[in-house]
Amino acid sequence: MRDDPTIIGLVTGARDGDKVAWDALVERFAPLVWSICRRFRLSDADSSDVGQTVWLYLIEQLPTLREPAALPGWLATTTRRECLRVAKLTRGREQREVSTDPELTVDTGAHAVDEWLLEEERNAALRAAFAQLPPRCQRLLSMLLQDPPAHYADISAELGIPIGGIGPTRSRCLEKLRRSPALAPLVEATREGAERRAGRDRSMVDR
Repeated sequence: MRDDPTIIGLVTGARDGDKVAWDALVERFAPLVWSICRRFRLSDADSSDVGQTVWLYLIEQLPTLREPAALPGWLATTTRRECLRVAKLTRGREQREVSTDPELTVDTGAHAVDEWLLEEERNAALRAAFAQLPPRCQRLLSMLLQDPPAHYADISAELGIPIGGIGPTRSRCLEKLRRSPALAPLVEATREGAERRAGRDRSMVDR
């Protein structure tokens, strides 16, 4: 995916002001943006607003986009962040409306909603990163992750990988997955969370 000449050509053309390339770019990736909005269960109106915002951001960022072929990951990350922002605003507005009605109680499930949104963001990041893998890696990991996992003999026969090479190939595919731009915000958030927990643990020990 990262070496896809079609994506590189469309991004380069759109950056140079080619309207046909821009329209083709939007047509190609609009389903990705829309599907992420649907996973966040946004209304059609909110989804449209998110889509317009994401494309405006892209117009602003096109001149500085260093890796044109990494556009799908950039779009997925930007869309998730905007969906998260809109979802929180919507929930806050609904809670304010509830708090003004004495016959209604305040929603006590806000924390659960936050957890669900974060889980959706993680899942969307993984799906975007997986889509950027070479087709062979996608097929290999899919066969290993199915329930039950495919036997090595079946994987070898279908993909043409020697049985002894399946493990090393899987490791290389997973390393490509970890290096995907789509996972960069997730990896950074995980690292920061681990550092915060370590800091709290040290504080408790010092006491």
